Amino acid sequence: MSNADILSAVDAHEVIELAKELVRIKSYTTEETPVATFLHAFFQRQGFESRLQEVDPGRFQVIARLPGAGGGKSLMLNGHLDIDPIPGGWARDPYTPTIEGDRFYGAGVFNMKGGVAAMIEAALAAKRSGAPLRGDVILACVVGELQGGVGTVHLLKSGLRADLAIVPEPYGTDTIITKHTGVMELAIHVIGRSAHISRLDRSVNAISKMTRVVQALEALTLRGAHDPDLPALPLLLVGSIMGGRGRDWEFRGPNIVPDVCTIFVDVRFSPTMSPASILDDIRGAVEAVRAKDPTFTYEIEFPMKPERRCNREVMPAVAMPTDHPLVQTVAKHVRAIVGVEPRVGAVVPRSYAGNDTAHLYGAGIPCCLYGPAGEYDEKTADRYTPVSQIIDCARVLAATVAEVCA
Repeated sequence: MSNADILSAVDAHEVIELAKELVRIKSYTTEETPVATFLHAFFQRQGFESRLQEVDPGRFQVIARLPGAGGGKSLMLNGHLDIDPIPGGWARDPYTPTIEGDRFYGAGVFNMKGGVAAMIEAALAAKRSGAPLRGDVILACVVGELQGGVGTVHLLKSGLRADLAIVPEPYGTDTIITKHTGVMELAIHVIGRSAHISRLDRSVNAISKMTRVVQALEALTLRGAHDPDLPALPLLLVGSIMGGRGRDWEFRGPNIVPDVCTIFVDVRFSPTMSPASILDDIRGAVEAVRAKDPTFTYEIEFPMKPERRCNREVMPAVAMPTDHPLVQTVAKHVRAIVGVEPRVGAVVPRSYAGNDTAHLYGAGIPCCLYGPAGEYDEKTADRYTPVSQIIDCARVLAATVAEVCA
């Protein structure tokens, strides 16, 4: 079967309509079950093997399979169903898919429902074309990538494996990323003592104490060798802060001294660094604050509790060889279908983001990132993905499936 045969089986209208259906279903992190259930029914109608997989109680992801005849390499297309929170300032209804020219606006279409639709269409095209596949095509529609990849970690722990994998994160159909940062997140709690404002001498203000921790972390130099491919690393951000009375940060009654203050910290690190060394460096910085203040008490929460909706898994850094046959196969089809010479390897700033290849590669599955771009509207907070890139991505992935699994 020629490349033209499988490419002709990619239905441009079908993939965009599927993306629209995905956008209409809300699927914030921990709330992915409705879209997983929708896809499970969709896969069954299309004749795929499909099963729902429970990751947390009542929280499901879906794994579909197009079985090969045997004797060939299996390829996993892995995309996450959870979407980023919708920021203020959106001009369009985020849950009403809107196409304006080549722009597809909608909740989560850029990260990464456009990519999920493209990978599903690629497998549909392979099935529809009758391509003689010897290896299985696995569609892993996972939850919790925005929690550090809990869904992919779960499917790997369940024993699911593939010979190769592609994750269609939103980096553009002219880009194949093989190297990216590691990601870890943690919380630091400062514990004080509450008292009424009239009794400040009997209190310990946790918020005031936390300011010193933030300053210490912002001045911290994490250990690790410089990586010229990822020159900005390491990166450390105190991204959120909560303070009030009690562990749930009661805000009412600001006449009472706050006894708990919590910061949430994100760290991006290179392959030369480890979570253990980063944790040691952070603890050392906080211990230096404590050494100067006998009233200072703190706790480090790592990994974070699931209810935080932050990363509860560490995403290790990845450095996949650019000359691997999978990467070269994708690059070949990008040249032929998209008509550009792709950027391959570490591509900054995109490579400063974590993703599920961290877990796949760590499990011994060679993998790379290739998906339709996510873009910002020039005048609003709305995000969009080019319609043409969703279609091109489906075509590149379909051609890759036909070659890898043949």
